[in-house]
Amino acid sequence: MSDVLVNVERKDVPLRFEDLENEAQKHLDKNVFDYEQSGAGIEETLRSNREAFSNWKIVPRVMRDVSTVSLHTTINGQSIPAPILLAPVGMQGISHPDGELASAAASAKYEVPFIASTVSSYTLEEIAEANGNGKRWFQLYYPNNVEIAKSFVKRAEIAGYEAIVITVDMPLIGNRERDRSNQYSPFLLGAGKANYAADPVFQEYLAAKPGAAVLDEMLQTFYRPGLNWEDMKPIRDAVDLPIYLKGILHPDDAEEAVKHGIDGIVVSNHGGRQLDGCIATLDALPLIKERVKDKLPILLDSGVRSGPDIFKALALGADAVLLGRPFLYGLTIAGQSGVEQVIQNVLHDLKTTMSLSGIKSIQEINANAIRKTYR
Repeated sequence: MSDVLVNVERKDVPLRFEDLENEAQKHLDKNVFDYEQSGAGIEETLRSNREAFSNWKIVPRVMRDVSTVSLHTTINGQSIPAPILLAPVGMQGISHPDGELASAAASAKYEVPFIASTVSSYTLEEIAEANGNGKRWFQLYYPNNVEIAKSFVKRAEIAGYEAIVITVDMPLIGNRERDRSNQYSPFLLGAGKANYAADPVFQEYLAAKPGAAVLDEMLQTFYRPGLNWEDMKPIRDAVDLPIYLKGILHPDDAEEAVKHGIDGIVVSNHGGRQLDGCIATLDALPLIKERVKDKLPILLDSGVRSGPDIFKALALGADAVLLGRPFLYGLTIAGQSGVEQVIQNVLHDLKTTMSLSGIKSIQEINANAIRKTYR
């Protein structure tokens, strides 16, 4: 993708996040929308993620040449056209029939890396085909069976995925009160079983238990509450790919990641959907950056909605961000086209933000460009 400003005239999906969310709500059953929009508990973390961004303000510089503004950057030596990836959102088929196939195809158009979830509605191989020559990573929910975990990541490597992202903040599911009130869980309904059903090691596991159902055995295998640092070694031995840990919020854990040779981390609280009342990701970011410096790439998700949000995250130490709900809502409204437009709008917003801040490249963004404020 060139740095020439992309066309921003299409009107199929709203520009503002609030309007995007409201329009998506019109397309979804209440239970599905609540599942996608809600957080855990009383949703304090969900709100804090957004409040944290509001507490930082950009301090622009003027009289600088911004006739050319570049969004290009690199992560672990991998060149990407902008510091944006599509987050591993599971079960996208409940939002739109094309699900991850549409999102992966849209990400390929803009060369934005797509992170496929373990609990996707389509297999990782089908997603890879839809992504074509695009950049793709695979997110692993580490199951309570190491051989199945190894099989997943080996399949991902064969299918052309360029990194493994292990989610580490889900030893069990968070207290998602709205979902519990609605008595709704797409996971329990089997909306995310495609990768399990297609996995040869899992099939062997099933064959050893006559009469076992895919979903029932998946639910028995899915969670790994005993996940620990030593569990990283089997994955490292299984594939020759960078390994990222998603769900890091404490500087000590970031430091442990460095000690254990992890290739990158994602500062994340699962979009406010796991531990309610925990620290916002943007508040956690500076403490983590101070501890690990530039020893490994730092990505951030949870609460990212706009170009200024991305700018602030980069200024506080992130190398890139993951978009979640914005692209999911675009998918809901208009399938692949909707995801494309969300990516396009965010890229335009980031480039505009940089231009108006007097900054012409991602590498120039640093803490001097923002100030903390208090309400």
